Amino acid sequence: MHDRADQSDASPSNSTPRRRLTSLDAFRGLTVAGMILVNTPGSWDALLPPLRHAEWDGWTPTDQVFPAFLFIMGVAIPLAFASRRERGASVLSLLFKIVWRTLALVVLGLVLNGFPNYDLETLRYPGVLQRIGICYGLAALATLGLGRRGLVWLTALLLLGSWAIMMLVPAPSFVAGDLSKVGSIASYVDRVLMHGHLYKPEYDPEGVLSTIPALASTLLGVLAGLWIQSGRGPSEVLAGLMFSGFCCVLGGWIWSGFYPINKALWTSSFVLWTGGWSLQGLGLFYYLIEMKGWVRWSRPLVVFGINAIAAYVVAGLLSRCLGLWHPLGPDGPSCKEWIHQRVFLSWLQPPEIASFGFALSFVFVCWLLMSLLA
Repeated sequence: MHDRADQSDASPSNSTPRRRLTSLDAFRGLTVAGMILVNTPGSWDALLPPLRHAEWDGWTPTDQVFPAFLFIMGVAIPLAFASRRERGASVLSLLFKIVWRTLALVVLGLVLNGFPNYDLETLRYPGVLQRIGICYGLAALATLGLGRRGLVWLTALLLLGSWAIMMLVPAPSFVAGDLSKVGSIASYVDRVLMHGHLYKPEYDPEGVLSTIPALASTLLGVLAGLWIQSGRGPSEVLAGLMFSGFCCVLGGWIWSGFYPINKALWTSSFVLWTGGWSLQGLGLFYYLIEMKGWVRWSRPLVVFGINAIAAYVVAGLLSRCLGLWHPLGPDGPSCKEWIHQRVFLSWLQPPEIASFGFALSFVFVCWLLMSLLA
């Protein structure tokens, strides 16, 4: 799955050629690097605090990574559509592209989940790529069918609707508003629909109901993309990104007082909180690259940014292979454990730094592989 043609910059004048928005590629690249970094520590028992997910309620920098990717994907949707329409693409061809890409991402996610054994009785159905595919498909269809105002109303409906479901609809044997791992209505729905095929026995962080507000995270990106291509000047674009980001962060913080920030449930407060930081992050990259012209520093990130899905899949498969291969025999450590212990833990202390060193080196190896495609 390749991302080179997935976005173009909307220039202020419709008569001038569109170009890629380098700041978006770089921001996406940073997000992909973050996804790989937090997914491949040398040891899951030795993690630096910022590289841990919140145990349940709450937020860490690691919890920002996935919603940032969905947001960035949303930004790219209207930019890509505008570019394809300039090249003469019909609505039917856009629909075909949406359906094909959605199905490809979902299937790829299932392939990655099952690798290498593919036990259909225990195969995890939800996953990161599956959520990316579903959110892309629905957000792309909404972008085709709705105007800016319609997208705003749809985003608000998703946020308020998911909040109402979670707080007002009780799971059997539990009370309404129970947001625990076992007692939430989202966890109950996942257990009923996908029992034995979840990330945890009690719940799945990429489950059915939590995908509703995850779509809102993507639509926030779509709205940001429409703002960027609206023909406003760079200073006004930047001001809009930063101000709306501040409002979202503030709104998420206020809402978290009675509807906690929670990544596994993807609560509406989590959407606003992480979406706000994503808006401000994009604004910062836009200022540095598009407005100031400081491009050279971002080129390593762009390598990941234009090969985002490929980088994620390659990283997942490579990590899985290193964990399954036991070069010293079946009773010896895996290749990943051996590298971590001999190359990093032997001289880097404390163990959290050694684990981080392994993860950072793994990101670099993936970058080298992706640079062949850049």
